[in-house]
Amino acid sequence: MRSVISKMCFCLLLFAMLRSRGCEGLGSEEAYVTLLYGDEFLLGVRVLGKSIRDTGSTRDMVVLVSDGVSDYAKQLLKADGWMVELISLLANPNQVRPQRFWGVYTKLKIFNMTRYKKVVYLDADTIVLKNIDELFKCGKFCANLKHSERLNSGVMVVEPSEAVFKDMMSKVNTLYSYTGGDQGFLNTYYAGFPNAHVFEPNMSLKELNERSEPEMERLSTLYNADVGLYMLANKWMVDEKELKVIHYTLGPLKPWDWWTAWLLKPVDLWQNVREQLEETLPGTGGGRNPNVQFVVKILFVLPLCALFLCYYQSCVKMNKDSLSSCCRISPCDYVRHIFYKFKSGGGLPVYSSVTSSSVANPMQQFANGAHPKVPAYLGGVSVVVCFMAALLSVALASAVVPRQVMPWTGLLLMYEWTFATFFIMFGSYLRVAYIWGKATGGRAGTAFTRSDSAEYNSGKGHQRHESDCDSSVWFYGTGMALLAVMTPSLPCLFGITALFTRLGLMVAGGIVLASFMTYASEHLAIRAFIRGLEERDLPRSRSICLLC
Repeated sequence: MRSVISKMCFCLLLFAMLRSRGCEGLGSEEAYVTLLYGDEFLLGVRVLGKSIRDTGSTRDMVVLVSDGVSDYAKQLLKADGWMVELISLLANPNQVRPQRFWGVYTKLKIFNMTRYKKVVYLDADTIVLKNIDELFKCGKFCANLKHSERLNSGVMVVEPSEAVFKDMMSKVNTLYSYTGGDQGFLNTYYAGFPNAHVFEPNMSLKELNERSEPEMERLSTLYNADVGLYMLANKWMVDEKELKVIHYTLGPLKPWDWWTAWLLKPVDLWQNVREQLEETLPGTGGGRNPNVQFVVKILFVLPLCALFLCYYQSCVKMNKDSLSSCCRISPCDYVRHIFYKFKSGGGLPVYSSVTSSSVANPMQQFANGAHPKVPAYLGGVSVVVCFMAALLSVALASAVVPRQVMPWTGLLLMYEWTFATFFIMFGSYLRVAYIWGKATGGRAGTAFTRSDSAEYNSGKGHQRHESDCDSSVWFYGTGMALLAVMTPSLPCLFGITALFTRLGLMVAGGIVLASFMTYASEHLAIRAFIRGLEERDLPRSRSICLLC
């Protein structure tokens, strides 16, 4: 008897499993759809899928992928719950178009997904904040009107139809597209769309059944909130609490670019969803890429190693005796000396191989003829070299730092690479100025005295030993670094969220930084040149960078 009951239970369980599999095989009649042309937008699709599932929706999530998507990306999307479908790209017939629009006509293939009764298309740069399953009650074609009475194809509701798709394909080469892409084509194809009625999501089931399904309906801005418009007004055009879909219409800039989080407040919402991404494959939690994480670790270490090498060669390897003498001076004695110097009205000491007055005002010394061997154009050349080094450093850092790292990681890497590259490049120039000064002094056979330095050494009893690790260099370098950090941080410190106000404040900070860089570069170069004049008879140092 027990065996019979157990067999019956087993049969019932097997039947239930088969029935469940059969239902799954039938699939849903409605689906959320997006497109993926390459791995660059992979993170955007992952975040979009996470945001849809977080709203409690159980509809199918389908991603149409082209040949340019890697196998790893497909596996990751399947692990995230996406149904991956391979498609071939539709060529863009428009010769005049942005380069990034090369494959956008492929979006028209959603009109041919006839196995579904209704699909909601979402661009990979959108994010869902609240459940939007009510969109499946919309008409045969629904979209949102933007400025200039144009529909935006980033969020659409489509009732797939083979006849409509074939009609579109027959007109692809003839219909005008004002954007050079799919959006312009759809605006021409659905010419009467601006006159369509607005979709009513709260319509009862009885009202839905009694009405005839409209050909076109307009979606509220709640379903396609434009970040581009948010930038202009620093606020949403609708109630922020009612927003359902945010569309990051930033042109080539996307929310996964780490620097956008420091410019636009709405990117924080996208980043919050990203941080909650599960580790569906090893090392993918929080939207991370295992390969990129390895690269990031190397990028963190390389500048530090380069700076340490400079420091080692200039401060340790060159003059051990001088370094040990400097180390015997305690920090307390140094601070005490600065305090007494300042209290006596002498000002803060300037540690330089040049006289204090020359560091304070080299142009005045030129006028007085104090340093006739210093070229008149050295200051101007130094300013140009300084700004060129800064621009090249920023450009190199921008090229090296991966775009899709977390905002804080990207910011730290950007600072690290910019500072390290700048110090090495401009420090090398100062080394050239020093060698130039030595060569000039050797030809002239003249020597300069250190009257102010001797005065300082005898007056307070603090013996100073010369070293390439000069405190004045570090003073100027630290000043430039602090100003460079403060310039982009000012909007955050003052709580400013408006994009143009942020940029304006950054520009103001940049002007202050540029002024300080002009002052510092000129003085450091003149100091290095005169130091070379003074030390013309000393053997050549093996340091590669005066800043080190």
